[in-house]
Amino acid sequence: MSRSKDRGPDFVRQFEGVQTLDGLLELAGSPCDTAEVLERMREARAEGGASSDVIPTLFAEEPRFKDPELARRLYQNLLGLWDLVQEGKAVRLEVDEGPRPPRPKRERLQPPAPFHPGEPSSEFVEAAWRYLEDDDKARTRLMHAYENRQDGLLGALDAAGLTDEGYGVARHLLFELHAMLELGWPPGLTAAEAAALDRDSDAPPAPDTLQAYVTEALFEAEHDEEHPLAPEELAQVRTLVRRGLAALWRARKGR
Repeated sequence: MSRSKDRGPDFVRQFEGVQTLDGLLELAGSPCDTAEVLERMREARAEGGASSDVIPTLFAEEPRFKDPELARRLYQNLLGLWDLVQEGKAVRLEVDEGPRPPRPKRERLQPPAPFHPGEPSSEFVEAAWRYLEDDDKARTRLMHAYENRQDGLLGALDAAGLTDEGYGVARHLLFELHAMLELGWPPGLTAAEAAALDRDSDAPPAPDTLQAYVTEALFEAEHDEEHPLAPEELAQVRTLVRRGLAALWRARKGR
């Protein structure tokens, strides 16, 4: 579940044109088109900035592609465009008439195969995480199900006295776990026991693969560059999420 970008050994900074970059930006979920990117880059150049000051501002979240080749092409084009700006060269924003290069196509996303009636494998967890990251409609639908069905759990979390950052991490992580269980367990989930956040249970714990996902996510939250969780709050969030995961696992229907 690495968030890093693999540019590959043959990375070449090259702007392939407006149509190609517009398509890659759309696939990456950026609200910007090439014209806006160019404007931001020119402003950064005038202020003595670098490409690393501009490119992260083009995305609300780090862009993700199922195909590493598309990720490589996006950054090749962005850095190629930056080089043109740095050199003061003209950039043509009009699309030429005649034959055009094919626009990158958005892949049709498929949900991961359910793990019911067993337990989720690490492959399932990875596939479910990527599906949630890439499919906006599915994520929105599952978020609504989470908020409606687990309102009691969320109320208990709200009363736990966390900071805004800690609450945000715990709420989002429990959403991802709830969504993974909804995707992998077709009978669905009932409302988890809200009081479960106040105490440990004697019931069998949730699968190791889901607990490992929690561990990795909290490690990233601890080392977040902008808003890292303090050690004392991290410990509280870890306890609440671990208990919440166990409650969600017990809430599976027909188990």
